[in-house]
Amino acid sequence: MSISISDLCEQHQMKPVDLAKRSGLDAQRVLAIVLGRWTPSPKERKQIASVFDRSIDDIAWGHKTPIQHIYGQGPS
Repeated sequence: MSISISDLCEQHQMKPVDLAKRSGLDAQRVLAIVLGRWTPSPKERKQIASVFDRSIDDIAWGHKTPIQHIYGQGPS
């Protein structure tokens, strides 16, 4: 069963900024990944998974926030 990045951070008592430092990734990007607003690239997945000593297949990488469709006529 896959585990989310936010759950891994919680289990390891690690803040997103700490994960960013350990993985070598940008702090804003890591925060977006932890919050489920950004799906990381294969390279980013490897860097993050290595921090937790896990395989990239052990981690759930998808978006958490629902994609909203905006309807309307646009600006008037």
